[in-house]
Amino acid sequence: MPRRQSRFTPEEIAADRRLKDQSPDLWNADLGDVEKRLLTSAVRCFAANGYHATTTRDIAAGVGLSPAALYVHFPSKELVLFEIMRAAHERALACVKDPSIEAAGTAAERLAAMVSRYTAWHARHHVAARVSQYELAGLTPGHYDEIIGLRHLTNEVFRAAVEHGATEGAFAPGDVNRLVRGMLSLSIDLVRWYRLDGPDSPEQLGDFYAELALRMVLNKGSDGR
Repeated sequence: MPRRQSRFTPEEIAADRRLKDQSPDLWNADLGDVEKRLLTSAVRCFAANGYHATTTRDIAAGVGLSPAALYVHFPSKELVLFEIMRAAHERALACVKDPSIEAAGTAAERLAAMVSRYTAWHARHHVAARVSQYELAGLTPGHYDEIIGLRHLTNEVFRAAVEHGATEGAFAPGDVNRLVRGMLSLSIDLVRWYRLDGPDSPEQLGDFYAELALRMVLNKGSDGR
């Protein structure tokens, strides 16, 4: 959602439908209920006001707790951000490494399934995904490197799929790095504007972007399947 000069209040954040998504499903099952609620509040605060403009008071207020309550569960605001980003990147990676994708028939079908699932995942979790894409500067160097490592693993899954299709002759020769960047940009950029109550469901958007991705790689005259 667009930033504004004055900060959004906890009440405004709680009422804003643009900040509603399925991010609460991302949190580790080992975390307690209060920790999960704090992460959900933090995601919405970071998305609305930015990491640096968000205070621990804002996060705690989102779940009706005192500011000191956050430190019982997370030693710092940075660790809250890191937990959000780690969960989001790990789930996104697992999404494209799902065995059902590998079981798809042709190289085109596998790539389409991968792009479709990756896009739909970002749509369902667009608030957490937006924070994960645009608040990297808030991480410590060690945590930053860990998140970048997860991104590289995801990139390699897409690279392998495109390279495999080209080797088989199913895809036209091309610059793999550019193609993968284009596909990832399609799937990720939607976090800037997507709303779950908008006209396109995550699945519809996923299928549409998968078709666009295939147009990038298929040999001229291919039927795309």
